[in-house]
Amino acid sequence: MLSKSAQYAIRATLLMAAEPELNHGAAEIAGRISAPPNYMGKLLKLLAECGVLESTRGAGGGFRLAKDPREIRLYDIVEPIDKVSRWTKCFLGMGGCQPDHPCPIHPIWMPIREQYLNLLTGKTIADIPADPKRFEGFRAAFSLTKEEG
Repeated sequence: MLSKSAQYAIRATLLMAAEPELNHGAAEIAGRISAPPNYMGKLLKLLAECGVLESTRGAGGGFRLAKDPREIRLYDIVEPIDKVSRWTKCFLGMGGCQPDHPCPIHPIWMPIREQYLNLLTGKTIADIPADPKRFEGFRAAFSLTKEEG
């Protein structure tokens, strides 16, 4: 359900949450999460404009979380990119679809849509590493190698 862009944005945000003391450059993040470097800068800038990240220019600058990970909902990251709040139109594109006159897929789609939006609004970046062992593996995958650092 997530666009590739939203996936990159969440992965970048998780990386910054794992290393909150560091400023991260767009190219560095792109390399560590296997994202296109030129596109990563645009995504990070968008997240900074939305208040999820803060950016610092100059030597030693880069991006970091603007808030505590417990305050950054998945929705805050996904909405500026995927515009999930617009998912109010009919799944089949039928103009007359309403709860009292639903299209054939309406009763199936609406509960899924609500669950998806509840996931995005109810979970934060801090909620994702619920299993410390799983998160350590995730963090290790994003850590710099000795050659890079």
